[in-house]
Amino acid sequence: MQTNKLALGIIGCGNIAGQYARDLTTYPELELVGVADMDTPRAEALASSSGARAYPSPQALMEDPAIDVVVNLTTHLAHKEVVTQALNAGKHVYSEKPLALSYEDAKGLVELAEQRNLRLGCSPCTWMGEAQQTAWKLLREGRIGKVRVVYGEMNWGRIESWHPAPAAFYDVGPLWDIGVYPLTFVTTVLGPARRVMATGKVLYPDRVTKEGVPFHVTTPDFVTGTVELEDGTLVRITVDFYVSQKGKQNGVELHGDLGSVYLGSPQHYNTVVEHAEFNQPYQPVPYVREPYNGTEWGCGVRDMANAIREDRPHRATGAQAAHVVEILEAMARSMQEGRPMDVHSSFAPPTPMEWGV
Repeated sequence: MQTNKLALGIIGCGNIAGQYARDLTTYPELELVGVADMDTPRAEALASSSGARAYPSPQALMEDPAIDVVVNLTTHLAHKEVVTQALNAGKHVYSEKPLALSYEDAKGLVELAEQRNLRLGCSPCTWMGEAQQTAWKLLREGRIGKVRVVYGEMNWGRIESWHPAPAAFYDVGPLWDIGVYPLTFVTTVLGPARRVMATGKVLYPDRVTKEGVPFHVTTPDFVTGTVELEDGTLVRITVDFYVSQKGKQNGVELHGDLGSVYLGSPQHYNTVVEHAEFNQPYQPVPYVREPYNGTEWGCGVRDMANAIREDRPHRATGAQAAHVVEILEAMARSMQEGRPMDVHSSFAPPTPMEWGV
Protein backbone atom coordinates (compact mmCIF):
# COMPACT_ATOMS: atom_id res chain seq x y z
CA MET A 1 0.00 0.00 0.00
CA GLN A 2 2.79 2.44 0.90
CA THR A 3 5.09 3.73 -1.84
CA ASN A 4 7.62 6.53 -1.73
CA LYS A 5 4.83 8.89 -0.73
CA LEU A 6 2.13 8.31 1.86
CA ALA A 7 -1.30 8.65 0.27
CA LEU A 8 -3.79 10.93 2.01
CA GLY A 9 -7.54 11.18 1.75
CA ILE A 10 -9.55 14.08 3.18
CA ILE A 11 -13.05 13.44 4.51
CA GLY A 12 -15.02 16.63 5.05
CA CYS A 13 -14.60 19.37 2.46
CA GLY A 14 -15.87 22.38 4.39
CA ASN A 15 -14.26 25.72 5.12
CA ILE A 16 -11.01 24.43 6.66
CA ALA A 17 -10.40 21.73 4.02
CA GLY A 18 -9.03 24.16 1.47
CA GLN A 19 -6.40 25.35 3.94
CA TYR A 20 -5.37 21.78 4.75
CA ALA A 21 -5.20 20.90 1.05
CA ARG A 22 -3.09 24.00 0.40
CA ASP A 23 -0.46 22.72 2.83
CA LEU A 24 -0.71 18.99 2.16
CA THR A 25 -0.12 19.41 -1.58
CA THR A 26 3.21 21.19 -0.91
CA TYR A 27 4.86 18.38 1.08
CA PRO A 28 7.07 16.23 -1.18
CA GLU A 29 6.72 13.12 1.00
CA LEU A 30 2.91 13.16 0.87
CA GLU A 31 0.30 12.84 -1.86
CA LEU A 32 -3.26 14.06 -1.53
CA VAL A 33 -4.97 11.30 -3.50
CA GLY A 34 -8.63 12.01 -2.86
CA VAL A 35 -11.35 13.87 -1.02
CA ALA A 36 -14.91 13.01 0.00
CA ASP A 37 -17.93 14.70 1.53
CA MET A 38 -21.60 13.97 2.02
CA ASP A 39 -22.08 17.00 -0.23
CA THR A 40 -20.68 15.66 -3.52
CA PRO A 41 -20.40 19.03 -5.33
CA ARG A 42 -18.34 20.37 -2.43
CA ALA A 43 -15.96 17.40 -2.72
CA GLU A 44 -15.73 17.91 -6.47
CA ALA A 45 -14.85 21.58 -5.99
CA LEU A 46 -12.01 20.75 -3.56
CA ALA A 47 -10.79 17.95 -5.83
CA SER A 48 -10.66 20.33 -8.76
CA SER A 49 -8.68 22.97 -6.87
CA SER A 50 -6.23 20.51 -5.30
CA GLY A 51 -5.64 18.06 -8.15
CA ALA A 52 -7.15 15.18 -6.16
CA ARG A 53 -9.89 12.68 -6.95
CA ALA A 54 -13.44 13.21 -5.66
CA TYR A 55 -14.77 9.95 -4.20
CA PRO A 56 -18.53 9.30 -4.42
CA SER A 57 -18.77 8.93 -0.62
CA PRO A 58 -16.62 8.98 2.53
CA GLN A 59 -17.07 5.21 2.80
CA ALA A 60 -15.67 4.73 -0.70
CA LEU A 61 -12.57 6.71 0.21
CA MET A 62 -12.03 4.72 3.41
CA GLU A 63 -12.40 1.43 1.56
CA ASP A 64 -9.80 2.32 -1.09
CA PRO A 65 -6.59 0.33 -0.38
CA ALA A 66 -4.58 3.11 -2.04
CA ILE A 67 -5.25 5.45 0.91
CA ASP A 68 -2.79 5.26 3.82
CA VAL A 69 -4.00 8.12 6.03
CA VAL A 70 -7.49 9.58 6.44
CA VAL A 71 -7.58 13.27 7.37
CA ASN A 72 -10.89 13.82 9.13
CA LEU A 73 -12.15 17.40 8.67
CA THR A 74 -15.84 16.78 9.32
CA THR A 75 -17.95 18.78 11.79
CA HIS A 76 -17.42 18.37 15.53
CA LEU A 77 -20.39 16.04 15.99
CA ALA A 78 -19.15 13.61 13.33
CA HIS A 79 -15.57 13.18 14.54
CA LYS A 80 -16.10 10.04 16.63
CA GLU A 81 -18.07 8.20 13.92
CA VAL A 82 -15.68 9.03 11.08
CA VAL A 83 -12.54 8.22 13.09
CA THR A 84 -14.07 4.90 14.17
CA GLN A 85 -14.98 3.95 10.60
CA ALA A 86 -11.56 4.90 9.25
CA LEU A 87 -9.68 2.96 11.93
CA ASN A 88 -11.90 -0.07 11.33
CA ALA A 89 -11.10 0.27 7.62
CA GLY A 90 -7.42 -0.10 8.51
CA LYS A 91 -6.40 3.54 7.97
CA HIS A 92 -4.19 5.76 10.07
CA VAL A 93 -6.21 8.83 11.07
CA TYR A 94 -5.48 12.47 11.72
CA SER A 95 -8.58 14.29 12.94
CA GLU A 96 -9.57 17.89 13.42
CA LYS A 97 -10.37 18.88 17.00
CA PRO A 98 -11.88 17.91 19.30
CA LEU A 99 -11.19 14.20 19.00
CA ALA A 100 -14.68 13.47 20.39
CA LEU A 101 -17.31 15.20 22.49
CA SER A 102 -16.88 12.99 25.56
CA TYR A 103 -13.81 11.57 27.24
CA GLU A 104 -15.28 8.06 27.13
CA ASP A 105 -15.55 8.29 23.34
CA ALA A 106 -12.10 9.87 22.93
CA LYS A 107 -10.49 7.20 25.13
CA GLY A 108 -12.28 4.52 23.10
CA LEU A 109 -10.80 5.89 19.87
CA VAL A 110 -7.29 5.83 21.34
CA GLU A 111 -7.79 2.23 22.46
CA LEU A 112 -9.19 1.22 19.06
CA ALA A 113 -6.16 2.68 17.28
CA GLU A 114 -3.85 0.79 19.64
CA GLN A 115 -5.77 -2.45 19.08
CA ARG A 116 -5.55 -2.00 15.31
CA ASN A 117 -1.86 -0.98 15.47
CA LEU A 118 -2.70 2.27 13.70
CA ARG A 119 -1.68 5.86 14.28
CA LEU A 120 -4.21 8.34 15.63
CA GLY A 121 -3.32 12.03 15.56
CA CYS A 122 -5.40 15.07 16.32
CA SER A 123 -5.24 18.81 15.99
CA PRO A 124 -4.38 21.36 17.09
CA CYS A 125 -0.79 20.98 15.98
CA THR A 126 -0.33 24.73 16.35
CA TRP A 127 2.13 24.32 19.23
CA MET A 128 4.55 23.08 16.53
CA GLY A 129 4.73 26.61 15.09
CA GLU A 130 7.85 28.75 15.21
CA ALA A 131 6.47 31.27 17.71
CA GLN A 132 5.17 28.52 19.99
CA GLN A 133 8.44 26.57 19.80
CA THR A 134 10.33 29.78 20.60
CA ALA A 135 8.23 30.33 23.74
CA TRP A 136 8.69 26.69 24.78
CA LYS A 137 12.47 26.99 24.36
CA LEU A 138 12.50 29.98 26.74
CA LEU A 139 10.68 27.85 29.33
CA ARG A 140 13.04 24.90 28.94
CA GLU A 141 16.02 27.21 29.31
CA GLY A 142 14.64 28.43 32.65
CA ARG A 143 14.38 32.02 31.52
CA ILE A 144 11.35 32.68 33.75
CA GLY A 145 12.02 30.08 36.43
CA LYS A 146 9.26 27.95 37.89
CA VAL A 147 5.96 28.75 36.13
CA ARG A 148 3.11 29.19 38.59
CA VAL A 149 0.39 31.10 36.71
CA VAL A 150 -0.75 31.05 33.06
CA TYR A 151 -3.39 33.22 31.38
CA GLY A 152 -4.94 31.83 28.19
CA GLU A 153 -7.32 34.09 26.27
CA MET A 154 -9.18 33.15 23.05
CA ASN A 155 -11.65 35.84 21.96
CA TRP A 156 -12.85 34.43 18.64
CA GLY A 157 -15.37 37.04 17.62
CA ARG A 158 -18.83 36.33 16.26
CA ILE A 159 -18.48 33.28 14.04
CA GLU A 160 -21.41 34.31 11.86
CA SER A 161 -19.51 37.44 10.79
CA TRP A 162 -16.93 35.42 8.85
CA HIS A 163 -17.90 31.74 8.62
CA PRO A 164 -20.46 30.57 6.01
CA ALA A 165 -21.89 27.87 8.30
CA PRO A 166 -21.71 29.03 11.93
CA ALA A 167 -24.37 26.71 13.40
CA ALA A 168 -22.01 23.80 14.12
CA PHE A 169 -19.70 26.08 16.11
CA TYR A 170 -22.52 27.38 18.31
CA ASP A 171 -23.87 23.87 18.82
CA VAL A 172 -20.67 22.86 20.63
CA GLY A 173 -19.66 26.32 21.88
CA PRO A 174 -16.27 28.03 22.24
CA LEU A 175 -15.09 25.73 25.04
CA TRP A 176 -14.97 22.73 22.70
CA ASP A 177 -14.01 24.61 19.56
CA ILE A 178 -11.27 27.02 20.63
CA GLY A 179 -10.54 26.01 24.23
CA VAL A 180 -8.41 23.24 22.75
CA TYR A 181 -5.78 25.74 21.51
CA PRO A 182 -4.51 27.15 24.82
CA LEU A 183 -5.14 23.87 26.63
CA THR A 184 -3.11 21.85 24.13
CA PHE A 185 -0.25 24.36 24.19
CA VAL A 186 -0.18 24.55 27.99
CA THR A 187 -0.36 20.78 28.53
CA THR A 188 2.37 20.32 25.92
CA VAL A 189 4.83 22.65 27.63
CA LEU A 190 3.82 22.16 31.29
CA GLY A 191 2.13 18.76 31.57
CA PRO A 192 -1.32 17.30 32.29
CA ALA A 193 -4.21 18.83 34.23
CA ARG A 194 -5.66 17.44 37.45
CA ARG A 195 -8.53 19.75 38.54
CA VAL A 196 -10.80 22.39 36.99
CA MET A 197 -13.44 24.92 37.93
CA ALA A 198 -15.46 26.81 35.30
CA THR A 199 -18.41 29.07 34.68
CA GLY A 200 -20.17 30.10 31.48
CA LYS A 201 -23.12 31.96 30.04
CA VAL A 202 -24.95 32.70 26.81
CA LEU A 203 -24.06 36.35 26.30
CA TYR A 204 -25.63 37.00 22.90
CA PRO A 205 -28.40 34.49 22.21
CA ASP A 206 -30.06 35.90 19.07
CA ARG A 207 -27.78 36.15 16.05
CA VAL A 208 -28.00 36.46 12.26
CA THR A 209 -25.95 34.70 9.58
CA LYS A 210 -24.18 36.53 6.76
CA GLU A 211 -27.18 35.64 4.58
CA GLY A 212 -29.56 37.33 7.02
CA VAL A 213 -30.99 34.15 8.56
CA PRO A 214 -31.66 34.50 12.32
CA PHE A 215 -30.64 31.73 14.71
CA HIS A 216 -30.74 31.21 18.47
CA VAL A 217 -27.78 30.20 20.67
CA THR A 218 -28.36 27.93 23.68
CA THR A 219 -24.81 26.68 24.42
CA PRO A 220 -22.69 29.12 26.50
CA ASP A 221 -20.85 31.44 24.12
CA PHE A 222 -18.59 32.67 26.95
CA VAL A 223 -16.64 30.35 29.28
CA THR A 224 -13.96 31.10 31.82
CA GLY A 225 -12.30 28.81 34.30
CA THR A 226 -9.23 27.73 36.22
CA VAL A 227 -7.27 24.60 35.42
CA GLU A 228 -4.80 23.25 37.97
CA LEU A 229 -1.98 21.24 36.41
CA GLU A 230 -0.30 18.21 37.92
CA ASP A 231 2.66 20.34 39.04
CA GLY A 232 0.40 22.88 40.76
CA THR A 233 0.47 25.56 38.06
CA LEU A 234 -2.81 27.47 37.81
CA VAL A 235 -4.13 28.24 34.32
CA ARG A 236 -6.92 30.75 33.79
CA ILE A 237 -8.75 30.09 30.52
CA THR A 238 -11.24 32.45 28.85
CA VAL A 239 -12.92 31.59 25.52
CA ASP A 240 -15.84 33.20 23.75
CA PHE A 241 -17.71 33.79 20.50
CA TYR A 242 -18.50 37.40 21.34
CA VAL A 243 -15.42 39.61 21.81
CA SER A 244 -13.49 40.52 18.66
CA GLN A 245 -10.19 38.81 17.89
CA LYS A 246 -8.79 42.34 17.73
CA GLY A 247 -9.38 42.79 21.46
CA LYS A 248 -6.32 43.35 23.65
CA GLN A 249 -6.85 40.29 25.85
CA ASN A 250 -5.59 37.56 23.55
CA GLY A 251 -2.83 34.98 23.64
CA VAL A 252 -1.02 33.04 26.35
CA GLU A 253 0.96 34.69 29.13
CA LEU A 254 3.15 32.52 31.36
CA HIS A 255 4.36 33.91 34.69
CA GLY A 256 7.23 32.41 36.67
CA ASP A 257 9.44 33.24 39.63
CA LEU A 258 12.00 35.04 37.44
CA GLY A 259 9.75 36.69 34.87
CA SER A 260 7.17 36.18 32.15
CA VAL A 261 6.74 35.03 28.54
CA TYR A 262 3.98 36.35 26.31
CA LEU A 263 2.76 34.51 23.20
CA GLY A 264 0.42 36.63 21.10
CA SER A 265 -1.60 33.62 19.94
CA PRO A 266 -1.47 29.85 20.51
CA GLN A 267 -2.53 29.43 16.87
CA HIS A 268 -0.56 31.73 14.55
CA TYR A 269 3.01 30.66 13.85
CA ASN A 270 4.32 34.20 13.30
CA THR A 271 2.66 35.77 16.34
CA VAL A 272 4.68 37.94 18.70
CA VAL A 273 6.88 36.31 21.38
CA GLU A 274 8.03 38.52 24.25
CA HIS A 275 10.06 37.98 27.44
CA ALA A 276 10.32 40.09 30.59
CA GLU A 277 12.34 39.74 33.73
CA PHE A 278 10.18 40.16 36.83
CA ASN A 279 8.80 43.69 37.13
CA GLN A 280 10.47 44.76 33.88
CA PRO A 281 8.83 45.63 30.54
CA TYR A 282 8.39 43.00 27.84
CA GLN A 283 10.98 42.80 25.07
CA PRO A 284 10.55 40.98 21.72
CA VAL A 285 12.31 37.62 21.31
CA PRO A 286 13.70 36.46 17.94
CA TYR A 287 12.16 33.27 16.57
CA VAL A 288 14.13 30.04 16.56
CA ARG A 289 13.75 30.17 12.78
CA GLU A 290 11.86 32.20 10.19
CA PRO A 291 8.15 31.56 10.91
CA TYR A 292 5.38 30.35 8.68
CA ASN A 293 3.03 33.21 7.87
CA GLY A 294 -0.20 32.35 9.67
CA THR A 295 -1.16 28.77 10.57
CA GLU A 296 0.31 25.73 8.84
CA TRP A 297 -2.68 23.45 9.21
CA GLY A 298 -1.02 20.45 7.57
CA CYS A 299 2.05 20.24 9.80
CA GLY A 300 0.50 17.74 12.23
CA VAL A 301 -0.46 15.43 9.37
CA ARG A 302 3.04 15.76 7.95
CA ASP A 303 4.68 14.95 11.29
CA MET A 304 2.47 11.90 11.80
CA ALA A 305 3.08 10.64 8.28
CA ASN A 306 6.83 11.03 8.64
CA ALA A 307 6.67 9.30 12.03
CA ILE A 308 4.98 6.35 10.34
CA ARG A 309 7.72 6.21 7.72
CA GLU A 310 10.50 6.66 10.30
CA ASP A 311 8.95 4.34 12.92
CA ARG A 312 9.02 6.96 15.68
CA PRO A 313 6.32 8.47 17.90
CA HIS A 314 4.31 11.25 16.31
CA ARG A 315 3.78 14.47 18.23
CA ALA A 316 0.10 15.41 18.02
CA THR A 317 -1.24 12.23 19.60
CA GLY A 318 -4.71 10.92 20.18
CA ALA A 319 -3.79 10.36 23.83
CA GLN A 320 -3.08 14.05 24.44
CA ALA A 321 -6.19 15.02 22.48
CA ALA A 322 -8.23 12.67 24.68
CA HIS A 323 -6.72 14.28 27.80
CA VAL A 324 -7.77 17.70 26.51
CA VAL A 325 -11.28 16.31 25.90
CA GLU A 326 -11.38 15.18 29.53
CA ILE A 327 -10.43 18.72 30.62
CA LEU A 328 -13.19 20.17 28.42
CA GLU A 329 -15.74 17.69 29.72
CA ALA A 330 -14.74 18.44 33.32
CA MET A 331 -15.11 22.19 32.68
CA ALA A 332 -18.53 21.66 31.12
CA ARG A 333 -19.66 19.61 34.13
CA SER A 334 -18.22 22.22 36.49
CA MET A 335 -20.32 24.88 34.74
CA GLN A 336 -23.43 22.75 35.17
CA GLU A 337 -22.86 21.63 38.76
CA GLY A 338 -21.05 24.67 40.17
CA ARG A 339 -18.19 22.74 41.73
CA PRO A 340 -14.60 21.69 40.96
CA MET A 341 -14.00 18.56 38.90
CA ASP A 342 -11.02 16.23 38.86
CA VAL A 343 -9.13 15.14 35.74
CA HIS A 344 -7.48 11.72 35.80
CA SER A 345 -5.96 10.89 32.40
CA SER A 346 -2.44 11.53 31.19
CA PHE A 347 -0.31 11.16 28.05
CA ALA A 348 3.28 10.74 26.93
CA PRO A 349 4.65 14.28 26.52
CA PRO A 350 5.59 15.24 22.96
CA THR A 351 9.08 16.34 22.05
CA PRO A 352 9.96 19.77 20.64
CA MET A 353 10.53 20.07 16.91
CA GLU A 354 14.11 19.18 15.91
CA TRP A 355 14.74 22.76 14.83
CA GLY A 356 13.19 24.17 18.02
CA VAL A 357 15.63 22.67 20.51
